Amino acid sequence: MPSKLYVGNLAYAVTQEDLAEYFAQAGQVQKATVVTDKFSGQSRGFGFVEMADQESAQRAIDSLNETDLKGRRLKIDMARETAPRTGGGGGGDFRRGGGRGGDDRRGESRARRY
Repeated sequence: MPSKLYVGNLAYAVTQEDLAEYFAQAGQVQKATVVTDKFSGQSRGFGFVEMADQESAQRAIDSLNETDLKGRRLKIDMARETAPRTGGGGGGDFRRGGGRGGDDRRGESRARRY
């Protein structure tokens, strides 16, 4: 079963290929991802590496944590599961522009005013 690692403090110049090649020292790499900004495409300075098994993941933490990759000392740890996201914002009141129709500032329905 693959084990996912969090890799922090990445240099902005590190690519997914660099990450996969570097972690191959510890075992078989299934996938390497550098997280990028969705607008600029620039690295956000962290990523994830999926190792083939738990032993390879632990070996990567033990041997590669705090080592230098392109001038930065890596911070490596087991990735945490993300919590499911619920609902979303929306709503608000008229002062912040979050209203979704229905009542205006005086509490009257717009339909009744016309």
